[in-house]
Amino acid sequence: MNKERQAILLLEDGREFHGSSFGYEGETVGEVCFNTGMSGYQEILTDPSYCKQIVTMTAPHIGNYGINKEDIESDRIQVSGFIIKEESDVPSNWRADQPIGNYLKDHKIVGIRNIDTRSVTRHIRDHGAMNGIISSIDLNIESLKEKLSKVPTMVGLDLAQIVSTQSSFHWESNSTSKKYKVAAIDYGIKFNILRLLEESGCDITIFPCKTSAAEILKFNPDGIFLSNGPGDPSAVKYGIEMVKELLGKKPIFGICLGHQILSLALGAKTFKLKFGHRGINHPVQNMKTGQIEITSQNHGFAVDLNSLPRNVISTHINLNDKTSEGIRCTDVDAFSVQYHPESSPGPHDSRYLFEQFIKLMSK
Repeated sequence: MNKERQAILLLEDGREFHGSSFGYEGETVGEVCFNTGMSGYQEILTDPSYCKQIVTMTAPHIGNYGINKEDIESDRIQVSGFIIKEESDVPSNWRADQPIGNYLKDHKIVGIRNIDTRSVTRHIRDHGAMNGIISSIDLNIESLKEKLSKVPTMVGLDLAQIVSTQSSFHWESNSTSKKYKVAAIDYGIKFNILRLLEESGCDITIFPCKTSAAEILKFNPDGIFLSNGPGDPSAVKYGIEMVKELLGKKPIFGICLGHQILSLALGAKTFKLKFGHRGINHPVQNMKTGQIEITSQNHGFAVDLNSLPRNVISTHINLNDKTSEGIRCTDVDAFSVQYHPESSPGPHDSRYLFEQFIKLMSK
């Protein structure tokens, strides 16, 4: 047997975790966060909202069903690094094309395994999200501290322009029932959102995040979709200004970062959560119906409910910490949710929101 190569995870407050190299041998930095989902690791790895983040999986075994060509949310792995307890290197699923370790190596993603991921998670919960560095090539703590000190914090970072498409393109599909023309603004859009919009009868064109309002209005869509994405929403000033110009002119639906950008455009404020919401089992209450939805989530910032202007109402609330999960504007056709109704991975409780968008456009 080959001897396992050592690896270190060092957090910016000095906490050390020693384990084994996993995936590509090298070094990587990013904000360390955790995801509580027991499945969906391939979708998590390819979700653009995880740009510049090192993801810790709290489930103990990762890789059980391997990697396939279908369950991806973008054209590449987006995470900066990956932290797991144990790797399943012999996948058991008829759809599997390769083990997860090989997948990470192919995409040159540095990871670490054989560490206590419960301890990492509890540390982040107690002390808040923070930057970290994983290395299997430099095991000198002082050297790693020096490298880590140069990494910027997530607050103030505009990462949407890193993951956004550089030019507009049409979402090609075999669907023949395309009734509604939709302009999707790409701040880091997930493929399953596009799939569900398509299933709802939408003909979708994806635009770069820095597209102007004038260009969108010239395209003349039936509705505008604001996508998910990474980073600090308040730093996406071009997106906020664009949405301000579009309010009242076309129906608008936003998810995750799109929810935050819409809220900021309407006059609300956002703030950094202590350790974020990332998983597929978060309870959210629909304030209109009183029903509870189990939701998929991935965000490190939230909309300040106390800052909502009078023409904006809160539609959904997180039952874990009472933070904002959805808003609706009362005088223009615009609404958004913080969580992920496309639920890839996750439960399908919130798929009705896509139909809500269709109803606004059908008016």
